[in-house]
Amino acid sequence: MTTRTDGPIRQHVLELLKGGHAHVTFDQAVEDLPARVRGVRPHEGVHSPWELLEHLRLAQWDILEFSRDPNHESPEFPDGYWPATPEPPDEAAWDESVRAFRRDFRAWCDLVADESVDLFVPIPQGDGQTVLREALVAADHQAYHLGELVIVRRLLGAWKS
Repeated sequence: MTTRTDGPIRQHVLELLKGGHAHVTFDQAVEDLPARVRGVRPHEGVHSPWELLEHLRLAQWDILEFSRDPNHESPEFPDGYWPATPEPPDEAAWDESVRAFRRDFRAWCDLVADESVDLFVPIPQGDGQTVLREALVAADHQAYHLGELVIVRRLLGAWKS
């Protein structure tokens, strides 16, 4: 049920999720990244582009499923949120991860935009979390790691600006 304030809040959260304004978008961050650097860590202690992409995908998927599926079980923390190796297992893995991120991202946007979803009601399987809170967590997490991906791309000489 939409309340008087739902419309503007939904729009603001959607804008935050989609990026732009003060943040790069997901598409900008992964656009034209050469396959030869996808599994390269530019310095010790810095993640590779593949690790960051998979972490973004896994965390977004987990937060989304937690928000909409009362039977969802989260991966083991922290290992379940990161790939096993800095390199993609094969060339197709990068594209599949990008597609999966985009698919779950569209699902997030659809969930937030759905006026039958009350953004303020606690999620039954949570401890007081709401869809609004989880969408904000997802957007914040995404912005942080997309910024990190841009820095890694710059360190690898693979950023366009």
